[in-house]
Amino acid sequence: DVDLARINYDSNGDNGHILLEPTSTNLLPYSEDFSEWTSSNATLESGYAAPDGSANAYKVTGTVGSSAVYFAGVSNLSSTSTRTIWAKTVSGTGQAHLCSFNGNTNNLKTITNEWQRFEVNGTTTSTGQANFYAIDFRGSTDLTEIILWGAQAENLSYATSYIPTLTGSTVTRATETLTGSGNSTLINSTEGVLYAEIAMLSEDDKASNNQLFLNDGTSLQRVGIFTESAGDIRVQIRDNDEATDIRNLTALDQSQSGVDVAAFNKIAIQYKSGENKLFVNGSRITDTNFDSMVFNFSSLDNLDFDSGANSNYFRGKCKALAVFNEALEDDELELLTGVTNYGSFGELASANGYTII
Repeated sequence: DVDLARINYDSNGDNGHILLEPTSTNLLPYSEDFSEWTSSNATLESGYAAPDGSANAYKVTGTVGSSAVYFAGVSNLSSTSTRTIWAKTVSGTGQAHLCSFNGNTNNLKTITNEWQRFEVNGTTTSTGQANFYAIDFRGSTDLTEIILWGAQAENLSYATSYIPTLTGSTVTRATETLTGSGNSTLINSTEGVLYAEIAMLSEDDKASNNQLFLNDGTSLQRVGIFTESAGDIRVQIRDNDEATDIRNLTALDQSQSGVDVAAFNKIAIQYKSGENKLFVNGSRITDTNFDSMVFNFSSLDNLDFDSGANSNYFRGKCKALAVFNEALEDDELELLTGVTNYGSFGELASANGYTII
């Protein structure tokens, strides 16, 4: 359906979450029809079961040391493009060079008889740079047959979800946005809590100025979360020209703490003039200026995956999002954001007598 948020799941079907991605183009014109690709000393057989339930996967049979299947001269494919493809063996486990020329040092993948989506970020040699090698049996490959489906090349530093190109031309997915949720009778401008369980699309994407704010319809009065070009992950309370931030959250910054921002993190921002609090993954993070900031909001009545001013749209994943219309106790905030205390938001709501609207 058009204009509805996408719900994405882990490969095992668990952990449903809203997925919001930036615009991206699959530069390959035949992402599933490998009969349109160049086959060098290899044979292709169609009709195999694919990850999407179709029969569009191809089995490729080749000779170790001499075979390859590739799409030559892909327009705009560069040394920094991200390439992905689904692959599995007919049986057993083996190694093969996927997505780029076998001489690259980042494309030798271990493949099993279960479908996996393999990702190659950039190339390490200019040889064959403009070609997308679905499979290169040369180099260190020890397989003679493989099943392939769903090739993608995009000019981002990380992979986004699959964009099929079934008509012989490239396809672009537009930037996905989610805005306009709010109700002045449910959102309290005086005090409350903004809670989100979110993940960035990748560690590389945390510098893209992703924003998620409770706001008054502008970016002048707001409470929320954003990233910035310096790579900081920040929470902010802003009242017109006065704003206080907690920057570079050590609980989320992979370079400082080893916690991956591309994994889900639970964040609760309590806003109450002079008594603000931040809890992340069950722990309170303190900052004198942030905690003691005095504000006088006139009307917080919007919840948007953006800056509050239709800009800097959030790019990432959201498993849970809630606004409480009152300040919570520390133990409630700890339990709300705790990693192991409750199995779901519904369990938390039931245990504490909250009404889910």
